[in-house]
Amino acid sequence: MQPTVEDVARAAGVSRQTVSNVLNAPERVRPQTRARVEAAIAQLGYRPNRLAQGLRAASSRMIGYRIEPVHPHALGSIHDRFLHALADAGRAEDHHLLLYTADDAEGEIAGAVSLYKAGAIDALVLYGLHPGDPRPPALRAHGVPFAAFGRTGDDDGHPWVDVDNTAGTAAATRHLAERGHRRIAFAGWPDGSAVSDRRAEGWREACAGLGLPLGPHLRGEDSLATGAALGARLLEHPDRPTAVVAATDTLAAGLLRTVRARGAELAVVGFDDTPTAAALDLSSVRQPIEAAGRAMISALLNPPLAGPAPADPPLAGGPQAARLLAPELIVRGSSTGTP
Repeated sequence: MQPTVEDVARAAGVSRQTVSNVLNAPERVRPQTRARVEAAIAQLGYRPNRLAQGLRAASSRMIGYRIEPVHPHALGSIHDRFLHALADAGRAEDHHLLLYTADDAEGEIAGAVSLYKAGAIDALVLYGLHPGDPRPPALRAHGVPFAAFGRTGDDDGHPWVDVDNTAGTAAATRHLAERGHRRIAFAGWPDGSAVSDRRAEGWREACAGLGLPLGPHLRGEDSLATGAALGARLLEHPDRPTAVVAATDTLAAGLLRTVRARGAELAVVGFDDTPTAAALDLSSVRQPIEAAGRAMISALLNPPLAGPAPADPPLAGGPQAARLLAPELIVRGSSTGTP
């Protein structure tokens, strides 16, 4: 296997950008550092791809990104955190974001193609993918380089980064079971949402592994009002659960509103660990958004031509430059009681 820029950076104890500077703009690098990098290149037998170097030398160093529309019924947007993390990670590699708006997927595709052909961007980041998403195949057909935060189920043709949503809700379900809960419900979005479906899958798998019967699986749009309504349904359910895992903190906060207003007992765990979760003492699954931003930039700046990005954990049979990141359960007062 041919050594990559990352291998050289690791051997020399420098960043990938420093190796790039030694290859493309050596005058920017201190002589001692340059000598160390050159020694690592010689030791590893690294051969830079001259075509890729030429393209990068002429690049705009801009990455395109469509801003998601504001969702007025959601408490806090994970999208905003991801955008900030992506901008920080890009800046560390001397790249920046070019933001644009679009009404729908077709508009996003058209905007990306136009910006790329005009030389305004070098690549694109996609967000919020779903099964059958038209954007990846369209961008590949137009030759626009891109990486995706999320998966469609047909992702072998492009680099992607995702959070292991299934593992997150499985951890939440096991936590509730350890507190003594045996009837655990799930509150999510309507079927067809890749994210919510994977989170529901984690709940189902954990219940099956623990030998627990599945509690009610309620669905609705991601809003406080929906969460409050689902809370009322759970409290009035003939096989009333003692705990619930919610697909988002917004749904979980709505659930808590109903539970606390009625003086009832129902353990609740959300997902995303928004600032609101801490304010409400809500247990929640925290996404590693900062790590996702860094992994996205790495996937864009180190395409398969330069070697695949490592998987975390390794993905058996997965595509190049694919990373699945593990979330973390943050336990607070909303789920620490016993039934």
